[in-house]
Amino acid sequence: MDKEQLIKKWLNYDLTETESQAFNSLEDADLYKEIIEEAQRFNGTINAKVESFDKFEKNLISDNNSSINWTRIISGLAAILVVGFALFTLLIDKNTSSFSTDYAQNETITLPDNSVVNLNELSELEYNSKNWTENRSLDLKGEAFFDVEKGNRFEVNTEYGKVTVLGTEFNILSRDSIFKVSCYEGLVEVIYSTDKVMLPAGTEFVLSSNIGLKSNIAIAEPYWLKNMSVFENATFKEVAKELEKQYNIKVQYPSDLIMQFTGAIEHDNLENALKSISIPLNLTYTIKNNNEVIIKNGKN
Repeated sequence: MDKEQLIKKWLNYDLTETESQAFNSLEDADLYKEIIEEAQRFNGTINAKVESFDKFEKNLISDNNSSINWTRIISGLAAILVVGFALFTLLIDKNTSSFSTDYAQNETITLPDNSVVNLNELSELEYNSKNWTENRSLDLKGEAFFDVEKGNRFEVNTEYGKVTVLGTEFNILSRDSIFKVSCYEGLVEVIYSTDKVMLPAGTEFVLSSNIGLKSNIAIAEPYWLKNMSVFENATFKEVAKELEKQYNIKVQYPSDLIMQFTGAIEHDNLENALKSISIPLNLTYTIKNNNEVIIKNGKN
């Protein structure tokens, strides 16, 4: 293991017993430990005492007045920069919580105020826990369902707009140039561009191609929480894209396959999902190598 990787593992408290012995045998191990000890003592209210340059220069000269070993000094300074940068990154990020999901993966996140976020697949969520009760703000890429505890303003920032509530249940989708906010309980404020719209429970707002549309919804929660995707007069391209995303597969189909699909597909059974699509549309399918699906028109 090279020296830099050994230092990084030491900073993360991830050394094995053998690696710990290797780290302690490094020529500058004591120097790294001293840097960390001093950094841990540092805070904004304490004035650090810096030694004079004369004293620093004397420390660079050995006891027998030999010439300065500049190679060792430069190497040591470089090591200080590596350790210092790593430590700075750890100190900056210690209050930041980040979450991300992969294909067909959902994650439930409990925030510091006991608000709950269900993060849908291929999504990212980030917030700073410092002073959370006074500043309930987070960033979202993808889709998530929020069950927010009552309290101060709760803000969700996305690429296409900002959603603000006090305490409610709502869903946000911000992906592929689509921005959709669905309110299931309470009242939601959506700010996009220079416009604002209020969503009471049972309403939904969709922003697509810079056109905003508000409509009513009749469900109690988003379908993806039930491991389902629901379509209404969707193009086959949209359905195939959803299949690829949910099952991490490649779907091949004729380019001239122009059909509209209304129905639902499951997220945890590929065979059932394909049957739900192929039977109503009179299609056939073949699964190859568990990661590729070929769909053909049943009339051919």
